Amino acid sequence: MSTVTVDLNADLGEGFGVWTLGDDDAMLEVVTSANVACGFHAGDPAGLLRVCRAAARRGVRIGAQVAYRDLAGFGRRYVDVTAEDLTADVIYQIGALQALATAAGSSVSYVKPHGALYNTIVGDEGQAVAVAAAVHAVDPGLPVLGLTGSAFFAAADALGLRTVSEAFADRAYQPDGTLVSRREPGAVLTDADAIAARVSSMVGLGTVEAVDGSTVAIAAESVCVHGDSPGAVRSATAVRDRLGADGVTLRAFTR
Repeated sequence: MSTVTVDLNADLGEGFGVWTLGDDDAMLEVVTSANVACGFHAGDPAGLLRVCRAAARRGVRIGAQVAYRDLAGFGRRYVDVTAEDLTADVIYQIGALQALATAAGSSVSYVKPHGALYNTIVGDEGQAVAVAAAVHAVDPGLPVLGLTGSAFFAAADALGLRTVSEAFADRAYQPDGTLVSRREPGAVLTDADAIAARVSSMVGLGTVEAVDGSTVAIAAESVCVHGDSPGAVRSATAVRDRLGADGVTLRAFTR
């Protein structure tokens, strides 16, 4: 009988200077992949190097979490950027994190868009193509993490990039499988036990309950617990323990 495996990822390296956000070291004890900021929405070079070193010591895979150039808005505001500029911005971010990861004795092994960029390229074909083109230009072997059925995955598939479907442990879902906007109440979930139960359904049944009570089919090769959410470490630990109890093995999707 084959063993069910899933990756557990978190957004890390999102502090800036004296501002600390989340507990990166504690999360790195739980997750198998780390989506590390690249300086455009969060993160400073010294802090990012520390996170890369900490991930490398633990054998946690490092992913480049690319974003709009929006430090003030934490990358959660839409930017009407040209395709040419967006492609260059993404190439720049991957390259910066790759250098830091290399210095830490590791490497960037996948790419995941962040925040507003992640949500925009679910349906915006122009920006989706620009991001996929950037990843392909840097390394056609880099997998991309995102939502199944998105314009981003269609653009990535067209270029031959590996796509890895992601589900969100601590975010509410719309009936169409997209995420509820953070501007809406209840968009971010904080109850660790409820989050763990949702992930158990995502991984075991391939479903999640939407905000209207309907059941949504979901693909979950990797599950994200946001490192900046309240009680993130507690939630991630609860997810890990529940999946272990379900007989699921946590394993990074990259080697």
